[in-house]
Amino acid sequence: MGLGCWAIGGPFWRGSDAVGWGDVDDNESIAAIHRALDLGITFFDTSNVYGTGHSERVLGQALGARRAGVVIATKFGNVFDETTRHITGADATPAGIRAACEASLRRLNTDYIDLYQFHLGGYDLEGAVEVRETLERLVLAGKIRWYGWSTDSLERARLFAAGPHCTAVQHQMNVLEDNPAMVVLCEELNLVSINRGPLAMGLLTGKYTPETTLADNDVRGANSPSWMQYFQGGRPSAVWLRKIDGIRDILTGGGRTLGQGALAWLWARSGKTVPIPGFRTVKQVEEDAGAMAFGPLKPEALREIDQILGR
Repeated sequence: MGLGCWAIGGPFWRGSDAVGWGDVDDNESIAAIHRALDLGITFFDTSNVYGTGHSERVLGQALGARRAGVVIATKFGNVFDETTRHITGADATPAGIRAACEASLRRLNTDYIDLYQFHLGGYDLEGAVEVRETLERLVLAGKIRWYGWSTDSLERARLFAAGPHCTAVQHQMNVLEDNPAMVVLCEELNLVSINRGPLAMGLLTGKYTPETTLADNDVRGANSPSWMQYFQGGRPSAVWLRKIDGIRDILTGGGRTLGQGALAWLWARSGKTVPIPGFRTVKQVEEDAGAMAFGPLKPEALREIDQILGR
């Protein structure tokens, strides 16, 4: 498993939509990353846009001399203003990609990026060929080692996979929302399946009730973007909470917490999966890392979950 570093970037906005995870404590974020390293987690996924650069800076500071022992994945494509913490546009031109790469290298305090991911999930297919070629040139220049696309589009993932150094696709998947077609594609093309939203934006941690209210500067709060499905009006969705209740006993079997069971489902789903739960505290990292001691769910548990969820 890895860890997703979206939340530690702090608040930022796209127009009036909050797209960060609320206020953060950088010292706690750094302590959490150090704890993750001690527990054997060596894959960290971030983006230049998370906190408009802040997540990359915190990750770079936390890794320090331990950088060589980890895999850093970051993303590009969005343009932003660090002063106002607002997304201002997008740029996937060759010059824009090279500039974004150099800026990420500076913020991460490193001279190479292990996995560089395209963050514009619905980008034009024809234009994506030029993006892929630009990434290949960055590999040759030693700026990045591998690349991938953060997209839920099979067609786009397949196009990128034609590049010699494409090694991953990041896509939405969790026990509530299976993605069988993308799993098949990753297995066919030998791509890592990096699982975005493995804990359903926190719902699968079990700590939210129908009465929970999220902060206005949280992507799940009242100012959430239109694509937010797990939380509505700043509160957890009753529909999704009922689905969780239906499979809770299976996920928590054998002594797992609910979140650990959700991660175990992903590992059982395919040998290609790498869930990247988000975090803001040491405690969250410790609980998520604890899932590794249990390993994947049994095949019969997967079949029972599918039956309960009607798929």
